[in-house]
Amino acid sequence: MTTDEDDGPDALKAEVAAFRETNPDVRGIDVIFADLCGIVRGKRYPAEDLEKIVADGVGFPGSAFLLDVLGENHDPMGLGFSDGDPDVLAMPIGDTLTRVPWAPRPLGQVLTAFRHPDGTPYEYDPRNVLAGVAAHLDALGLHPVVAFELEFYLIDPERAPGGAPQPPLSPMTKQRDEGTQVYGMADVDAFDDLLDEIAGACASQGIPTGAISAEYAPGQFEINLGHVADPLRAADHCALFKRVVKGVARRHGYQATFMAKPYPQHAGSGMHLHISLLDRDGRNVFDGGAAGPVSETLRCGIGGILAALPESMGILAPNPNAYRRFQPNIFVPLGRSWGFENRSVALRIPQGDGHARRIEHRVAGADANPYLTLATALAGLHHGITQGADPGEAHPGNAGAAFDRAMPWRPRRAFEAMADAPILRRYLGGAYLDAYAACKLAEMDAFEAEPSPLEYRYYLQPD
Repeated sequence: MTTDEDDGPDALKAEVAAFRETNPDVRGIDVIFADLCGIVRGKRYPAEDLEKIVADGVGFPGSAFLLDVLGENHDPMGLGFSDGDPDVLAMPIGDTLTRVPWAPRPLGQVLTAFRHPDGTPYEYDPRNVLAGVAAHLDALGLHPVVAFELEFYLIDPERAPGGAPQPPLSPMTKQRDEGTQVYGMADVDAFDDLLDEIAGACASQGIPTGAISAEYAPGQFEINLGHVADPLRAADHCALFKRVVKGVARRHGYQATFMAKPYPQHAGSGMHLHISLLDRDGRNVFDGGAAGPVSETLRCGIGGILAALPESMGILAPNPNAYRRFQPNIFVPLGRSWGFENRSVALRIPQGDGHARRIEHRVAGADANPYLTLATALAGLHHGITQGADPGEAHPGNAGAAFDRAMPWRPRRAFEAMADAPILRRYLGGAYLDAYAACKLAEMDAFEAEPSPLEYRYYLQPD
């Protein structure tokens, strides 16, 4: 099974039977989903309930998708306290029933999608939001091929003074690294056991992984996920990958974080998307062929994504820390730009043969929700292709020297901009964007209401 259309009762029953046969010792099943903030939530059931779970689904309050990063419900748009917090149905997704290899006791897990009692998709499930956007491209006979690549930090569970993170002790040197050599193999060698276990856990859960590299800071790594010809599966892999990394890191005595900017003096962590687009015959419509390196479809798609970028920032950078990642001259895009083999732009077109032509979307932080991040990109693609959007000229040099004034570079501005977002409201739905913004603005209110140590340092001055 590779698509939701294959998740029929007989296929799911066969999947359960095969899982039972190969995992007779499993004692519990984690029934999980990724919420608005991309946090994996769920319930743990006895393994004996697995057949019933697959047949009937399980109930969760629909407001579970509208929690802030601390798990608080702020009743956004009257969803939670005001409506009595009704249940919706979580149904298992085929080909996601797997073992949890890092768990201290034998456990399985299954990913779910949410439905109303009448069987219609629950509109506040980010996975369903992505499915709705992908359907627009499908209607054109166009099918995205997607891969995520994510950076993350390994940190010491023991905090530095003041609660700040600190690099872990290197298994090789028993010292804390102060810097790193980007692509340095010594850093990969030092954490080889952990990184190898991450790759193995991903393989056992059907998450395709590729290259592993040390990045620009101590304890920072990047692992590429494989290309998948199904946007929902690609986002599933990304959400589950984060769970794998965090679980394996705990097993080794570390904490893994996808926080966008855990250290002010070091590089941030990004979530890059690689997207190509196939027609019904399997031809990459981004390939310009003899006409040049890019097709008109690709140019229009780039134009559409760039047009939607200001509206998308509240999703691509979903909290105050995410905006600390955007600084000049550090290979983080600062505006609506594109170019060939240029890591300073928002949309990079990597080199390669025409049949592999793709867009690398480089704006989102690693802490963004993968379903919603991909939904904004596909919405921009469809908008650009159908409206003939003009992306302008490719940027030949450093596009990250100055901030684009058309972009909202503060989180509150980005969330408030969702009320007037003509492209995203057409694709993701006005009700969803309103609820998302209401949730994140309530989170901002709570965040800003608590004084920080910096405030005392600046303003609690002696007379």
